[in-house]
Amino acid sequence: MSADYESFEKDRIWTILKRVAPPIVLSNLVVALYNVVDSLFLGSYSADALTALSVIFPLQLLIVALAVGTGTGVNALMAKMFADRQEEDAWRVSGTGTLMAVVMWFVFNAVMIPGMGLYVASSVNEAAAYDFAVTYGTIVCLGSIGLFLESNWTKVHQSHGDMNVTMVAQVLGTASNIVLDALLIFGMGPFPEMGVAGAAVATVVAQTIAALVVLRGGLHRIPSVADVHRLVPLIYRYAIPSILLQAMYTVYIVVFNVILAGFGDEAVTVLGLYYKLQYFFFIPLFAMQTCLVPVLSYNYIRRDYGRCRELFRDSVLVSVGFMVIGVLFFELCPGWLISLFTDSEKVVEIGVTAFRLIALSFFSVGASLMYPVFFQAIGMPRASSLLTVVRHLVLLIPIFWIMSLFGLWCVWLTFPIADTLAMVAGHLAYRRCVSGWHLDASSS
Repeated sequence: MSADYESFEKDRIWTILKRVAPPIVLSNLVVALYNVVDSLFLGSYSADALTALSVIFPLQLLIVALAVGTGTGVNALMAKMFADRQEEDAWRVSGTGTLMAVVMWFVFNAVMIPGMGLYVASSVNEAAAYDFAVTYGTIVCLGSIGLFLESNWTKVHQSHGDMNVTMVAQVLGTASNIVLDALLIFGMGPFPEMGVAGAAVATVVAQTIAALVVLRGGLHRIPSVADVHRLVPLIYRYAIPSILLQAMYTVYIVVFNVILAGFGDEAVTVLGLYYKLQYFFFIPLFAMQTCLVPVLSYNYIRRDYGRCRELFRDSVLVSVGFMVIGVLFFELCPGWLISLFTDSEKVVEIGVTAFRLIALSFFSVGASLMYPVFFQAIGMPRASSLLTVVRHLVLLIPIFWIMSLFGLWCVWLTFPIADTLAMVAGHLAYRRCVSGWHLDASSS
């Protein structure tokens, strides 16, 4: 038995987390920095520019859903073929993935670019914010080819265990974005002052740099038409669930922005800032989810149900414990967090109330987000997807709309209410599942 599998059977989840989590945390930290860099620079450039970023943020999430989702399908299918010793077919999958990345980029832009103005108009009121959002959105959408290709080639590397080059790509991409933001937004040296357009150009150039890093070993020849027809359905059998789950974030944030626009552009800005800041505090939770899936799956296959229950219980407790950090920051210094991005008194005023009320959800969300992971790990993807849909579409959107009828401050209560209900739903589904397990005498 390998040492890893032995630890799966014996070690506490905290021990496994300490060993496995550091590269996951670092990777997610890079992503979090990538998300806030534009906001930090543009917040000091213009309050309307910051609003524009909040409006375009859902579109960027949708691009990530399509790009990473397709890459996930490529990764899963290649890993399966490598395990089955079908190496030639695995490399054909890589080439097909590159083709589909280009196709998805083209189709996305064919739909979004003509409708950019209408989309932006649904979420902002100020003319300056509208112009900034259309400019930023158009550039990041058209220039997203780098992100589509990088997401695919990164997953190709990961399919055969090469994690180092993907980490280098993320670090270089983030560093490039930071440097180019400063140069292009404000204009330094030979670079002109481009404002919002400069931030967008910095983003797409950084994504292209990351793509170039993973190009070698990620790009493979596109196979024959017959092979493409055969492989595309197999890729998207794995990709579509991932795309749909990630796309749900886009759906409800767009709806939220439309509702918040009725209270003013500042409310839209606050929501955008919240989602970019909360990612930092969710990083340990993401690491826990990544660690739990293989360990729980391994013990479930061994029918060690007692071990499964212990692992999940400890994972929930650790996740909730991590969320205490987020609660402390959002409750004790919300004004300071927001002032990092803007000096708008109205944004700070709305944001302080919003952050403190939303933070009440952190304890329940630390538990509620673990239940879908539990069902994913034990091979029940429908239950996992259903719990995710319940939280994002069945609970968040209707409750958000209802609470908006009572005023802006009530809107922010949506999060603790919805996440508490999602936690209860997840726990009931979990209890129903484990009640059917017959514990062995050795694991009872």
